[in-house]
Amino acid sequence: MSRPPLRLSVSLLFAGVVLSGFLGDSSPGANAEPAPQALLFQRIEIPEDYLVTEDGHTFGGDLRIGDLDGDGCCDFLVYRSRHSGPSGPAVGGFKPCFLGAFDMDGEMLWSTGGGGTHPVRPGSVVIHDLDGDGAAEVICFWHEPRTETAADWQSLADIVVQVRDGKTGTVLRQAAPKEITQRRCREKDESLSMGRRTANWVHQRILVANFRGTDRPRDFVVKLGDTHVAFTDELKVLWTYQTEWVDYSRCPAYIPSVGDIDGDGCDEVNAGYFLLDDDGSPLWERRLGDNMDSVAIAEWDRGKMRAICSGLGHVMDARGNAVMALGEGEVPHGQEVRVANLRDDLPGPEMALRHRGHTPDLIVVGSEDNAVVSRLELNPSPTNVGMEPVYWNGPDRAALLYNGGWLWNLETGQGAPLPGLPPPNGGEVHRMGFHHAIAADLCGDAREELVLWDPTATEVFLYTQDEPDEESYRGYRAGPRQYNPRIMD
Repeated sequence: MSRPPLRLSVSLLFAGVVLSGFLGDSSPGANAEPAPQALLFQRIEIPEDYLVTEDGHTFGGDLRIGDLDGDGCCDFLVYRSRHSGPSGPAVGGFKPCFLGAFDMDGEMLWSTGGGGTHPVRPGSVVIHDLDGDGAAEVICFWHEPRTETAADWQSLADIVVQVRDGKTGTVLRQAAPKEITQRRCREKDESLSMGRRTANWVHQRILVANFRGTDRPRDFVVKLGDTHVAFTDELKVLWTYQTEWVDYSRCPAYIPSVGDIDGDGCDEVNAGYFLLDDDGSPLWERRLGDNMDSVAIAEWDRGKMRAICSGLGHVMDARGNAVMALGEGEVPHGQEVRVANLRDDLPGPEMALRHRGHTPDLIVVGSEDNAVVSRLELNPSPTNVGMEPVYWNGPDRAALLYNGGWLWNLETGQGAPLPGLPPPNGGEVHRMGFHHAIAADLCGDAREELVLWDPTATEVFLYTQDEPDEESYRGYRAGPRQYNPRIMD
């Protein structure tokens, strides 16, 4: 790869700062290293042609990353949506209507559609190289109003599913299967009372998966309220699954997770109250507890793949047996969970669990004996979600934890803000107005960087550990943590 990922001569905007400070109660590891440095090495303006102004506020929208043109460098895709709900948690667009691609220098690649508003939540847009040619495709919902069909924000009658060429934005394949177009919110509710069944409708997310045991992930699943629908890369419907658990705080995970939990080479779907096999049949169904807000499929006890479930702090096996259940006393509201190697002084991976709802309170749980190993109070942030492990020092070292513009070392209990990051817009503009994060190796040295953006703003911020080495750059490669980012909302 001859081209480095950045224009280093003009991109070094801020000096690194040592992460310092201490909040909460923790037990530092005996061999913990000093807090790392952070460098804001690129600040990218979303192209002006891609911005809109609404009520005097100018913004780009939500973001995804991937190598769209196949040149070995990371690109960016901003999108907006139409058909906002009337109030409360459904304010913002549900149906993608604008896509704008640009590179790491902020140069426009292509765009399609127009208008739109802030997505109500991170929605139905994914970047992934389906065919393995090095250039990623865009998989998305797309709004196509039809004169013969009246559809509001609670209906998907005017949605098509598309696969677009990442190099040009051209539609390669498009379908409007009844499994999507006939979907409506389970209960029409204009008041949006938080006790109603609309809560799970607003979290619509596409996840890339491998349900057929192919050479690379070529399938995807979309979660639409009470229903999951799986597709092939040719937009053939593989299966659907519908749940009866739909009430707010008593429903399956707002954002499911995919992964091969049984080792057969095909992916399963974990939604917290059920685990679906690669053919959509349930391996188990069980309402484990309220507030099943976040899930994963990850290694846990001595390398075994498990279903991680935030509600009451559960870890489940493929047959529905509880490997760990912390219970309501320890986890009254399991808001957000992440599993990674977070402490080098402990064996195996650890779980970072926001155990008291939308608060800064965090427990760290070890996989060796399913015990809480530390308790911290993270920095407060808008809505108090958005944690993300980042392998800042490479895949063989403990990950740091990003949270609300800060990086945390969970081995020492230290954290501090990233330099040069502006305050988020927060609730002043839209509930999504905080910095989302995707961890990715942008500099080709095996260490992960951070991609940060505020969907209500106009810039993208890239953070690294120290000045990137142009000679070491070997090209950008996306994995599941990049094409299926666990963006919380």
